[in-house]
Amino acid sequence: MGLTHRIKGGGGLALAVREAGQLAGQPILFIHGFSQSGLCWRRQFAGSLAEEFRLLAVDLRGHGESEKPQAMEHYADAQLWADDIAAIIDTLKLKHPVLVGWSYGGFVIGDYLRAYGQARAGAINFVGAAVKSGSEAAGKMLGAGAAYFRGMVAEELEVNIAASRGLLAACTARAMERVEFETMLAASMVVPPGVRRGLLRRRLDYDDVLAKISVPVLVTQGMQDRVVLPAMAEHIVGLVPGAEKSFYQSVGHAPFIEATERFNRELGELARQAGGGVRPSGCKAEEG
Repeated sequence: MGLTHRIKGGGGLALAVREAGQLAGQPILFIHGFSQSGLCWRRQFAGSLAEEFRLLAVDLRGHGESEKPQAMEHYADAQLWADDIAAIIDTLKLKHPVLVGWSYGGFVIGDYLRAYGQARAGAINFVGAAVKSGSEAAGKMLGAGAAYFRGMVAEELEVNIAASRGLLAACTARAMERVEFETMLAASMVVPPGVRRGLLRRRLDYDDVLAKISVPVLVTQGMQDRVVLPAMAEHIVGLVPGAEKSFYQSVGHAPFIEATERFNRELGELARQAGGGVRPSGCKAEEG
């Protein structure tokens, strides 16, 4: 997946950021989900997007090849998460990047926007993204797959592996290819239980942030998502002025894996408009 940068994020924590594509192209910054890594975006890095755009995928703090302290203080403070994204944008001199947040990545985008605003963002793509946690309202927008989180914080390895495997299987409507599943499972197991606990103990709500977004926003959602329900996507669309939605029939929590060609095409359309203040067009709600 190209070269890997080592960047000092919030509090000086070391972050790994993979890069590929065109250095002079519109930058797209991919932010993965809970207990995953930047490797989950392999289909984007290997596809046509790399022929036109500058692609970057961060390993979030505690994940992948980034530093993994387990003390709660490294994950509880929203400012640290915001500083991570700001550090990547500043260090790599990204001009109005498209921020692509999958699942937990929606929280990270929310942290960044609350702390730094949207002036440096070109566009945002929420992908099966979560923007609420720890409340009754949030619970109604999470699916049965979220039940695996409980086992994923266990110190007992057998329990942890079984839960991690269960969550990953719940991420797609159809079974992943074996190598892809094994790679993502291995990436998940690199994340220590203490890090996972830190992420899950956060109580988050970004309704106020969403309502102020004015850059182009595309909300991508699988209708068969069993982790973050389509209700969460509808919630985002209802709050973000002018947001476009692209809902995928017969697709689960990972549209970028399950419907790669369509996902890449629509992200490319959004990226071409980033920084121009023009909202994305041509995306149809609940298209097959």
